[in-house]
Amino acid sequence: MVKPSVLVTRRWPAAVEAQLTENYNAVLNTGDKPMSPAEFRDALKSYDAVLPTVTDTLSAEALDVPAAQTKILANYGVGYSHICEPSARNLGMTVTNTPDVLSECTADLAMTLLLMVARRAGEGERELRAGDWSGWRPTHLVGTKVSGKTLGIIGFGRIGQEMARRAHHGFGMKILVQNRSAVSAEVLKQFNAAQVETVDDLLPQCDFVSLHCPGGSTNRHLINGRRLDLMKPDAFLINTARGEVVDEHALVQSLMFDTIGGAALDVFDGEPRISPDLLQCDNLVMLPHLGSATRESREAMGFRVLDNLSDFFAGRTPRDQVI
Repeated sequence: MVKPSVLVTRRWPAAVEAQLTENYNAVLNTGDKPMSPAEFRDALKSYDAVLPTVTDTLSAEALDVPAAQTKILANYGVGYSHICEPSARNLGMTVTNTPDVLSECTADLAMTLLLMVARRAGEGERELRAGDWSGWRPTHLVGTKVSGKTLGIIGFGRIGQEMARRAHHGFGMKILVQNRSAVSAEVLKQFNAAQVETVDDLLPQCDFVSLHCPGGSTNRHLINGRRLDLMKPDAFLINTARGEVVDEHALVQSLMFDTIGGAALDVFDGEPRISPDLLQCDNLVMLPHLGSATRESREAMGFRVLDNLSDFFAGRTPRDQVI
C-alpha cells in the first residue's frame, strides 16, 4: 500500500522525524526556514498532509488553493489561530492540535518568568555579564516577594490550571481566574481559586497577571492601554500565551513610565521580529518563545501529531480535531 505523503514544515525532534519517515512518505524541511504563502500553496497541491507549527502563517492567501490534495493540517502545538479557519473549512480540511502534553512545561516557564521579573533576575544577570557589579549592598536590585501574593490568571484551560497549581501549592498565592466560560466549583477548589466575571474586574485586584488565553482576532490586544491602567502600579504582567494578546506599544508606555511594576514575555506580536522599544525596558524579561521547549514536551507533541495522523488515515476521527 502506498504511504500517504506528508510535509513537515520545520525541523522536529529526531525521534519524531524518524517515526514520521518510517510511517509515511515524509519530506522534511531540512533548512528549517519558514515557508512563504506561495510555498504553502504548492505544498497543499502536492501532499496528503501538511504538518505546520504555531509560527507558520496559514492565512487565506496561503490556503488559496481551489483543488488542494492536502486533507489534514496536523498542527504541532496547541494554538491554531495561525490557521485561517474559514479557508480550511472551505477546503474541507481537518485540523488537529497537540493539547495536554505541553501544559506542565509551559506553566513551568510562566512561573520562571514570574519569579524572574519579581526578583529582577534579568537585570541582575545583565549587570554581572557587563562587569558592572560592585558587590552586595542592602538597596541593590530590591525586588518583590512572590509568596502569598495574588495571581490573576486569564484563560483557565490546561496551562492556566497548571500555573495555578504551581503558584498556589508552591508559593501560597491567592488565585483569581477570568475565563470565557464558567469554571466548575470542583476545579476552582483544587487551588482555592475564585472566578471573576471580566478582565476589568480581575486586573485591579492582582499583584501578578498571567495570560493563558487563546490568540487570534478575538483576543487581539486584550491587554491594551486602558486595561494596563487598571493594574496596580507595582503589579507584573506575564505572557506565555500569544504575542497578539498584548498591545506592545501600550505595554512599552506602561513600563517606561512605571505605571506597572514590570512584565515578562515569552511571545511577541509579529515574532520573531521584536519591537526595538521593548529592548529599552529594563523592567521587562524576555525569552524567545520557550514555553514548551523541553525535550520531553517537544517529543510528546510530535508523537501526538503522529497519533492524529494515524487516526485520520485509518478513517477515524482524530483525537485532537479542532476544525
